[in-house]
Amino acid sequence: MKTFDEVFPIGLEFHGHRCPAMPMGIKAGLAAMERLGVEHSADKELSVISETGKGHAAGCFLDGIMTATGCTYGKSNIEKLYYNKMAFTLIDNKTGKSVRVSLKPDFFEKALGSPFVQQRKAGVPPQDIDPEIANPLIEKVIGLKDEMFLDIGEVKTIELKKKNGVFETKRCDFCGEVTFVNKLRLTPDGKTACIPCSGYVE
Repeated sequence: MKTFDEVFPIGLEFHGHRCPAMPMGIKAGLAAMERLGVEHSADKELSVISETGKGHAAGCFLDGIMTATGCTYGKSNIEKLYYNKMAFTLIDNKTGKSVRVSLKPDFFEKALGSPFVQQRKAGVPPQDIDPEIANPLIEKVIGLKDEMFLDIGEVKTIELKKKNGVFETKRCDFCGEVTFVNKLRLTPDGKTACIPCSGYVE
């Protein structure tokens, strides 16, 4: 398994700015992987069920989790529940073993009072926050031991639902765009329509 020092530069490049929450996510992802004894997901070996939302630091946290675990929206092995919590469950799709990881409440509440978060509350974009404010907090996160800020649950086995990939496509009779068949709809007059052209609401 890669170390934090190996993953962190990748996370910075992927995430786009320096902030404390992204490295928290990397460390949380690595801790979950270590608990399950798994490696970075090259394809769909792992899955993440994230309890994060949007519009706050949880997005940065989730970018760190994705960087560490290799679970991405492109590979469809991550799901976001929009609970607005700094928590996620990592699943080993080979064994069904899973572990839930969250930020310790006291740690998270204290972090929300940091100068970095106060700047964000004031509307300052993260990339514009003075490095003298951001960098000490990032370094503090990097130096934290997992048990100081993470609640790592017990390993549990869950029932896995097998999903096969879909590779068959057809063109939509209306817009002409190629669409995977599991998302095509048949109109009353027998034409094949993609979701937008069909007016179908899921």
